[in-house]
Amino acid sequence: TSDLRDKLIGPTWQALSDAELSPGNIDRVILVGGSTRMPVVRHLVEKIFNKKPYIKINPDEVVGIGAAIQAGVMMREINNVVLVDVTPLSLGIETESGLFAKIIHRNSTIPTSAGQIFTNAKDNQTAMDIHVLQGEREMAVDNISLGLFQLTDIPALPRGKAHVEVTFEIDVNGIVKVSAQELYTEQQTGITIDASHLLSDEEVEYAVKEAQAHAEEDVKRREEVEINIQADSMIRAAESELASTPYMHQIEAVILDLKEALAEGESNLIKNRMDTLRSLLE
Repeated sequence: TSDLRDKLIGPTWQALSDAELSPGNIDRVILVGGSTRMPVVRHLVEKIFNKKPYIKINPDEVVGIGAAIQAGVMMREINNVVLVDVTPLSLGIETESGLFAKIIHRNSTIPTSAGQIFTNAKDNQTAMDIHVLQGEREMAVDNISLGLFQLTDIPALPRGKAHVEVTFEIDVNGIVKVSAQELYTEQQTGITIDASHLLSDEEVEYAVKEAQAHAEEDVKRREEVEINIQADSMIRAAESELASTPYMHQIEAVILDLKEALAEGESNLIKNRMDTLRSLLE
């Protein structure tokens, strides 16, 4: 029974974490399934939630009733019950810098839809690759690839001036539709991902555990990438103002120092030189 008890602890705390609740927020714990008659299960519930579980219903009958309701809803013979399903993992796309941009977050109720606007990463960029991913890691490479498509005929504009909205839609059957639309020309394309890409419960659990195990490392990697992006943007802004500033030579020297820090990949050094450059630009 100790193995059974240990297997119950993790999912219980995970469910609380996903719902952003603590045991004290739970008013009543209802036990479902014949195995919940075991004293070790009831004692575990009482220990975690600091209250006795509700045992005034037959745990076997509850399972049967639930299965009957599920069948009735699927056969459209029951209309006054709504069964809620959620996304097991977050969905999003890979950014130019290799980060994972989550657009629909894990445990979002489906059907659902969400969108986010992205810009062109390069001057005169006329096409954008949309790499669709699912997972919980911060870096795109550490997540699961679902598909790739390309939006073409983007207006040739300076970096950051073209705006592309990426939208995710998930229907009640778990089918995912991803579209990308350039907002000025309204040029649009997309991809449909069917339910065959759905992961098993074991694969989902593994993905979540991997994200938890690498959380600290992933956050650090994301921060480093974001600092590099900020530094690159600051360099571009500074170079565009060189001709109109009396501090041209000082700014040129700091820009060179900042580029060297970026090449070395030293985050603290990058931050310090960004601060120096910022003070000259203000």
